[in-house]
Amino acid sequence: MSNKQTSRFKRIGLFAKHNNSSVLDTLEKLIHFLQARGHTLSIETQSASLLSKQDVFRNIHTIPREQLGAAVDLVIVIGGDGSLLNAARAIVAHQVPIVGINRGRLGFLADILPDNMEQALNAILDGHYLEEQRFLLNARIIRQGKTIAESAALNDVVLYTGSIARMVDFEVYINDHFVLRQQADGIITATPTGSTAYALSAGGPILYPTLKALTITPLCPHTLSSRPIVVDSDGDIRLVVTMNNDIKPKLSCDGQSHFDLEAGDQILIQKHPFELTLIHPQTHEYFSVLREKLGWSTQ
Repeated sequence: MSNKQTSRFKRIGLFAKHNNSSVLDTLEKLIHFLQARGHTLSIETQSASLLSKQDVFRNIHTIPREQLGAAVDLVIVIGGDGSLLNAARAIVAHQVPIVGINRGRLGFLADILPDNMEQALNAILDGHYLEEQRFLLNARIIRQGKTIAESAALNDVVLYTGSIARMVDFEVYINDHFVLRQQADGIITATPTGSTAYALSAGGPILYPTLKALTITPLCPHTLSSRPIVVDSDGDIRLVVTMNNDIKPKLSCDGQSHFDLEAGDQILIQKHPFELTLIHPQTHEYFSVLREKLGWSTQ
């Protein structure tokens, strides 16, 4: 983490949870605040649907999701961690920093509260903030030697059954070394960012955000000896859906992008070529977040 002393955020992009009208009030206040400071504003196309009846905001540029990062110096997300994950995958290749206003539940990533929004953003936009790099994963589905689908993931890549009370049979390879063959409800490959999400619920360890490592956590494995493992983030993880499957398993990236799989498919999981820059208020402290969000004792 580092502390910046000068602001570089003139052009600001807005990304809101567009299917939740409760964020409208926060979005309106944010726009008024940023316009009063003299920033040039752009808003992601679907997020702009929240403002369809707000004529006062007609001078804001509307930009498609995948192009927003190229037009701005900073992206502000209003919503929960899921909204920030969605925005992160869209902008990461443009190397634009991102900051979150929490209108969701937990707020591990979107850590500015609406009631403290203007005070926190004033400091950030004046150049007083903490900056943190988070790496992403890139997952490729390979079928008969050809890549048929590809997606980034900030939290996790999950192979799962897609069927109730059924297991998927798969093999795990790390750097082309065979690890195991397993029957389970699935398996989670998570970044340190994602270690406090689905992987944590499945019994995986918490990794410090800047650690260059991955967790591989089985979902309800059909063996008592199967446990989560931690591996180097620079390695290649390959999952093979064996031919011994009579179900159609699925692959999920951040719980938002879903793909149908077939027997014989391979999933290659590697570190994404670009990292995401998260912006936090100077008061941000990771273990304080864990204590608050996970209900740890303060004694």
